[in-house]
Amino acid sequence: MENTIVGVYDSYAQAQNALNELLGSGFSRSDVQLSPDAESSAGISDVSTAGSGGSGIGNFFRSLFGMDEHREHGDIYSEAVRRGSCVLTVNAASDEQRDRAMEIMNRFDPVDIDERSSHWRSQGWSGYDESAPMYTDSEIEKDRALYGQSRTAATGSATTPTTSAMGSTDTQDLRNAETGTTRIPVVEEALQVGKREVQRGGVRLYQRVSETPVNESVQLREEHVHVERHPVDQPATAADLDAIKEGAVEMREMAEEPVISKTARVVEEVEIGKDVTQRTVDINETVRRTDVEVEQLAAASTRGMTGRDDYRDSAMTADDSDYRTHWQNAYGQSGERYEDYDAAYRYGSTMAGTERYKNYRWEDAEPSMRSDWESNHPESTWEKVKDAVRYGAERVTGRR
Repeated sequence: MENTIVGVYDSYAQAQNALNELLGSGFSRSDVQLSPDAESSAGISDVSTAGSGGSGIGNFFRSLFGMDEHREHGDIYSEAVRRGSCVLTVNAASDEQRDRAMEIMNRFDPVDIDERSSHWRSQGWSGYDESAPMYTDSEIEKDRALYGQSRTAATGSATTPTTSAMGSTDTQDLRNAETGTTRIPVVEEALQVGKREVQRGGVRLYQRVSETPVNESVQLREEHVHVERHPVDQPATAADLDAIKEGAVEMREMAEEPVISKTARVVEEVEIGKDVTQRTVDINETVRRTDVEVEQLAAASTRGMTGRDDYRDSAMTADDSDYRTHWQNAYGQSGERYEDYDAAYRYGSTMAGTERYKNYRWEDAEPSMRSDWESNHPESTWEKVKDAVRYGAERVTGRR
């Protein structure tokens, strides 16, 4: 389990995009698994209602986490799938793969499963029940709305990941509800060129000792004592008479033997060093800048607008009484003003008329809308205004 990474996503599109990114980064398809199966459903609402129970899901997570030691983890992820979320698992063969998988999966806004399961327990959930049916679309929406309200009530604002403004290709209306002004940022990148030291190879010297046979010849002298007896017949002299006494005569043998000694001399030196040179490198790169074009629009009546091409104009000029009515029902008890949500209603109605979103289902469009909103409205969290944005979009498209 130490090299298995698990991520939970409320949006099927987010989970599928994370899976595709993992496969594109070199992970094997056999090491990446999406539950429910990515190939069996077209959207999160479809997979959330497939089947009346979750025994297969429970078996999958028990096999992943083990029957006893990590059973609680398996129950939490099984319950997440039952409540309409997708679970993406990656088996990493090394620490490097593990870190790369976590970095990729975190790009697609995974759920804080510990915080989510704590909310379930506060609502009375005590554990995963295999016989419990999968949540319907309406139950999923209600459950997540309650979760968003609980986070807002507990912290005053939900903590959301920071998203770079350069991640969006759509121009956003940054509207001030009180003054009626609109701010469009012009973003420009600046190129910075630095330098760093890197290893380009080198030389390593090894010192080894070798032995060479040497043959030399030397003359050695040896002495050998020999004794000879000769018969003699002659009169004894006085000296011979004096020699008549006990005594001993010695004669030793001498010999030479080789004596070996060695002397060491330095016959060569090997010197190692570095030569430093400098070179100039031309850097060819591109930097991006956004430009704002101003187009004068002619006056137009809002009466009778029913076509999709009129979404944006109708959203900007329509009476906001419907928005106020929805705000009163959805947020009236929160103690906040309608002006705090006006920009969200306008944002949803405006985005619904763009080519990018007008044919999208809400579940598919929500991740991108959320990223855009949080990039340009850091003072207002997505969970707080999500329902207002959705109402604004669906009101313009005729789904409300």
